[in-house]
Amino acid sequence: MIEVVRPGPLATVQDLGRPGYAHLGVPRSGAADAPSLRLANRLVGNPEDAAGIEFTLGNAALRFRCAAWIAVTGAPLDVCLDDRPHGMNAPLRVLEGGTLTLGTPSRGLRSYLAVRGGVNCEPTLGSRSTDLLSHLGPPPLAPGTHLPVGAADAPITVDLAPVPSALATPVLHIVPGPRDDWFVPDALDVLTSAPYTVTPAGNRVGVRLDGPLLERAREGELSSEGMVTGALQVPPNGRPILFLTDHPTTGGYPVIAVVRHHDIPTAAQLRPGDPVRFRLS
Repeated sequence: MIEVVRPGPLATVQDLGRPGYAHLGVPRSGAADAPSLRLANRLVGNPEDAAGIEFTLGNAALRFRCAAWIAVTGAPLDVCLDDRPHGMNAPLRVLEGGTLTLGTPSRGLRSYLAVRGGVNCEPTLGSRSTDLLSHLGPPPLAPGTHLPVGAADAPITVDLAPVPSALATPVLHIVPGPRDDWFVPDALDVLTSAPYTVTPAGNRVGVRLDGPLLERAREGELSSEGMVTGALQVPPNGRPILFLTDHPTTGGYPVIAVVRHHDIPTAAQLRPGDPVRFRLS
């Protein structure tokens, strides 16, 4: 059992989501930076889709009511167990009664904790993920929340996993459309010619960006149509919104381009004030 002492700005239970329900209006949800959760699970011998905890901007504390193996990955931050510093991206043994504290990330936005056996709260539609838009899954963690831990039988076979450093200005690769014809001919050139800045208004639903305005060639709005993770939807003010894992399954603003799947984890680590560029691929 894990007790939440301090959740930080936002802490949620996440696995790899609940795919296959978009036709019912249910987003996939799941870890915003899925590779980081997968890595944390591999480090403690879990299946990659086991549920862990996603921390937004860290500053959290957990108390372990029983001994456990854990791993912390994602946005780099200070990890302390009973006031002793430890590294990230490696298995860490926690004794019964131990208290883990997480600092604030030096860069990036979301960090992940996996515990051997996985967080074993009740699944909803086949997933334990918290969906902030649909309000499915467990609520965001609060002081005093207790999280059960499942059983584990696979051995731990990795002692450290090096991770690449992030670029100072991340580049997200995009494919045009499906509604790029709703914009003036040079709109894609505008989108890819200068950096955008992440605003504070974003969350797990999407990243709101400030920068060169994307001018429309048509008036009015579309009828609602299906949306995907990575869609760059452009409201009437011309400032794009990049959809993340808790995005709505439909939308009525035109999508000028879609970020390629392999760049979604990079987008999920963008924090307010960060620059980001787009590149056609």
